[in-house]
Amino acid sequence: MHFILCKLISGMASDTNYNFLIVNSCNMNIQWQSDGSTNTEKMVLLVIKMWMFLAAMCFVFFAKAFQGSYMKSSVTQIERRFDIPSSLIGFIDGSFEIGNLFVIAFVSYFGAKLHRPRLIGAGCLIMAMGSFITAAPHFFQGPYKYETTISHLSASNGTESILPCLANGSLLFICGAFVFEECEKAASSSLWLYVFLGNMLRGIGETPVMPLGLSYLDDFSREENTALYMALIQTLGILGPMFGFMLGSFCAKLYVDIGAVDLDTITINHKDTRWVGAWWLGFLLTGGVMLLAGIPFWFFPKSLPKQGETETDKKSNILEGDQDRFIPDNNKHSTAPNKPAPVSMAALAKDFLPSLKKLFSNTIYLLIVCTGFIQVSGFIGMITFMPKFMEQIYGQSASRAIFLIGIMTLPAVALGIITGGFIMKKFKLNVLGATKLCIGASLLAFSSLVIQYFLQCDNSQVAGLTVSYQGAPQVSYQQNTLISPCNMGCSCSVKHWDPICASNGLTYASPCLAGCQTSTGDGKDMAFHNCTCIGESPLPFANMSAVLGQCPRKSDCDYMFKFYMAVTVIGAFFSSCGATPGYIILLRSINPELKSLALGIYILIVRTLGGIPPPIYFGALIDRTCLKWGTKQCGGRGACRFYDSGAFRLVNLHWQKFKQQYLCIVTLEKLYLLKFNLTKCYSDNHEKKTFTFMVTYQIFAEEPSW
Repeated sequence: MHFILCKLISGMASDTNYNFLIVNSCNMNIQWQSDGSTNTEKMVLLVIKMWMFLAAMCFVFFAKAFQGSYMKSSVTQIERRFDIPSSLIGFIDGSFEIGNLFVIAFVSYFGAKLHRPRLIGAGCLIMAMGSFITAAPHFFQGPYKYETTISHLSASNGTESILPCLANGSLLFICGAFVFEECEKAASSSLWLYVFLGNMLRGIGETPVMPLGLSYLDDFSREENTALYMALIQTLGILGPMFGFMLGSFCAKLYVDIGAVDLDTITINHKDTRWVGAWWLGFLLTGGVMLLAGIPFWFFPKSLPKQGETETDKKSNILEGDQDRFIPDNNKHSTAPNKPAPVSMAALAKDFLPSLKKLFSNTIYLLIVCTGFIQVSGFIGMITFMPKFMEQIYGQSASRAIFLIGIMTLPAVALGIITGGFIMKKFKLNVLGATKLCIGASLLAFSSLVIQYFLQCDNSQVAGLTVSYQGAPQVSYQQNTLISPCNMGCSCSVKHWDPICASNGLTYASPCLAGCQTSTGDGKDMAFHNCTCIGESPLPFANMSAVLGQCPRKSDCDYMFKFYMAVTVIGAFFSSCGATPGYIILLRSINPELKSLALGIYILIVRTLGGIPPPIYFGALIDRTCLKWGTKQCGGRGACRFYDSGAFRLVNLHWQKFKQQYLCIVTLEKLYLLKFNLTKCYSDNHEKKTFTFMVTYQIFAEEPSW
């Protein structure tokens, strides 16, 4: 580590007026030899501050990714706890982008003139508050009361339910046993608004981190190091989602009311679609981590000397960042040394609209924004419901699905990001090369998507939903198909979901609908016997018995799931290879003085159009594939309990296909325009030149004439 640090410091100091830097890798003694210069301490301090800021940015990217990924991993738990449909949980998830929408443009523009590190620190504080508010509803609600149709539960769970196969219809509905006051305390109350508000505050607090942090880093570091720094930030930041999903997996296995109820009285386990994990616990932890991540930013200066800047440059230019060139310095020839002229808010506001007009007249920038919108919309729509997809299509538990996303998919994303940054650094790719790299990554990711079309599992066999009570495939589902001659005399409710797995391999929606007459055992070990509907099955050796829970998928589905995960990991790697080149294209295709504003507007548009609508209408599409809705405690439709896996799979894959196809098309258009500008540059100069980042700055700083 000493050797690596020495090499990094040596590289940072190589372009100064110092002859050389000698670093002893054993005792870290630093000896400077210069042309009579006595600024050794300043140089060392610059190196330390830059790397401290880089470390702080890595930590805050980790913290916000840790926080955001935990929110994604808890979507299913929140949906079940508040008994809301997927479309509404998509709206709650989109509140993060709504918070960004409120302040991103002003923070990106005006924040560039203010103390950027401290604004980032304030944003971290707001994000921490948002996490704590998100967890607050748990402490206002009573114990979670899941729907059930068996009557052995103790009063601690608070459920009144139906015995198997009752001839008396007086207990047909669970809600009839509740008094009105208890119904008012149902989990379906409007307390989900706290989750919405907390997530929106997270979006507001996250606003200054990326545009101000990355522009601050880019302003005061060498241009050739920017790609590597951003790759390092993104790669270390990807550890956040890994830990976030692992925390989500852990909390999903813990019962929501852990410590407040007797777990022996709970008849469901973490594999049941009615199970709700301790979703609130993770938000308290992620909020604490975010609070710590914001502390270092309160101690950084407003500006730093640029890496590689000579002593002459330092005396002639007080560097306050590229963005400060918006406002002319009227005190440029002032005798006051090393003190920039104050910038008024009125002057900043006056230049805002012209700067915005100049930005949107850049066609390349508009194409980059369009590409980002398409990419983010597909990713957000997919990752929000990916645990639900793996649970419903491949029969995985929510906790295992979340865990696999964290330990398999996200490391592939991290490796892809650092690979993209390494390729940029190794081959010194210009903007044109970066665009080609993005195209290749998109095409390879799309090829992995095609393979996923062939990796499918059959629907779970649920009597009355996907198959008949005789085991024959069912063409369509209607509510009355749950009623069969075998259970017609049982006065069963068709609204409730309390599945049992029969000895014939079929799942029944409830013990009553299976026609079960007796039961033995207690808690999760309860078994049902003399089930008349099981006896109707043509399968041999059926003993007319069943146990609690849905039947597991067939063994071939487990093999299919392994192939699916392998293809998903490969596709995630290829797709993320274009992340770092994409950032470089964005930064190098705009006027340097518009850098922070361009990043802010980019985030604003991408998160508004690509972050808010997709979870909502993607959730609405998923809701249309639901075969069995849950029932709230006092009637009404709750969260979905069982989906048509075939329709769900097609919705998910078609969504990704749409995203990848149009992403490739827009990127190809961007490549064409870049070639046009490259040709124009060659013809104007009448000579071949390397299309470096500096040339790119000069090309796109002018108003485009096309």
